[in-house]
Order: sequence, then structure tokens, then C-alpha cells
Amino acid sequence: MIHSTALIDAKAELAPDVEVGAYSVIGPDVRIGAGTRIGNHVVIQGPTTIGRNNHIYHFCSLGEAPQDKKYKGEPTTLEIGDNNTIREYCTFNRGTAQDIGTTKIGNDNWVMAYVHVAHDCVIGNHTIFANNSSLAGHVTIHDHAILGGFTLVHQFCKIGSHVITAVGSVVFKDIPPYITAAGYDAKPHGLNAEGLKRRGFSAGTLTELKRAYKTIYKSGLTLEEAKLQLIEQRRHCPEVGLFLDFFEVSTRGIVR
Repeated sequence: MIHSTALIDAKAELAPDVEVGAYSVIGPDVRIGAGTRIGNHVVIQGPTTIGRNNHIYHFCSLGEAPQDKKYKGEPTTLEIGDNNTIREYCTFNRGTAQDIGTTKIGNDNWVMAYVHVAHDCVIGNHTIFANNSSLAGHVTIHDHAILGGFTLVHQFCKIGSHVITAVGSVVFKDIPPYITAAGYDAKPHGLNAEGLKRRGFSAGTLTELKRAYKTIYKSGLTLEEAKLQLIEQRRHCPEVGLFLDFFEVSTRGIVR
């Protein structure tokens, strides 16, 4: 299961069936769960925890020190969940003491080649990152979000559930859930209707979410005024509540 040229530190903890490819290096304070496969020339530094049944392809760098000038060697961490696919040349950095101290990736995520996840990012479940998309520090990505290739997300931004961004989008503000965003800087371009259909949202729910989108973006209301309308709309469609929940945690303002 472990290639003869791989270097595994004695303080690393690997489940018995973990596979490690040629010339990979796994440092101390790294824990890797059952069923995980690691390709060739992968470097994993600790403290890093990787869950079960992940597939990490060749030439990735996971758990390296954050690219932050304030970092002074504090014992920060990287946490990766289960069933993630991480393709070639991805880089995931540990957190910083100035924030939560941890970079977190959830479960069932599909991460394509050359993706960068900076320090203190929090990624949910069932996300897709197309090639060369990059997150600056302190970014939050909610469940089922899809980032198009070469999408760049500015530090401290939040991207809501079921969002999709177009190729080459540059995100400077928070993107509420359910929305398609595109451009430099990214602007809203309607509901991610096709993605929602694929995830089983009913026609009636889609109609209500489109109504909510129009309330936020087409009605001429301020965001505070739109929130009052959304509270009423939530009575008929609980899924509208995801907009309201997102606005409660948004800190950079939303794309307009």
C-alpha cells in the first residue's frame, strides 16, 4: 500500500489500508483515515487530519504553513473530511492564530487541478471547484456551491449554498445562495435554476425562489426592506429562509 520511495514520519498516523504513491512525503502530526489514496509526489505536513475514502492525486501540497506574513509558527491545523476528490497540484494551507486557526474542508467535494485554498477557509459539503479556482484567506464556501474555472475569491468573502460562478469570475463581495454570478467583479445573473432542478427542487419551489430573487435584485428595495418581504415569502416557501440566514452572517455586503 505504501511505495518504497515514500517518506512517512514515525509520528504520522495512517489507517492500515491507506495507499501512498512514489516519492510522497508525509510529516509528523498527520492523521489519515481508512480508504484514502495518495498519489505520487504528494507532500502533506501537519498538524493535518484527513478523513476516510479521499483520493488525493499527484503533486498536491496539503497542510503547509499559511501564506501570511503574520504567521509565526503557531500550531494551526488543516482538517479534511471524507470522500473528497483532490486533483493534481492543489494547495491547501493551514489556518492562522489570528482567525479560527484551522482550514476546514468538508465531505464529498470535487476539487479539480491547481486549486488553491488559503488559510482559515471553511468549505462545506458537495462543492465543486473547477481548475485554477482560488480562495484567499478567511473565505467561506457553503454546501453545493460550484466555482467555475479560474474563479478568484477575495479574502473574507462568503459564497452561499447552490451558487454557481462563471469561468473567470472575480468575487469581491458575498454571493447569496441559489444565485448565478459572473464577471469582474462578479455580478448576479439570475437564479441557478438548472443546478437546483438537478438537486430535486420542485417547480413550485423554483417559482418562489425566483420571486425572492426579484425581491432582492429587481424591486428597487433596500436590502433591509427586501428582508421584510422575504420573511413573508418564507411562510409559503421555507427554502427562502436560506437567503435570510445568509444575510445574518454576511459581512462584506452582497453582490449587486
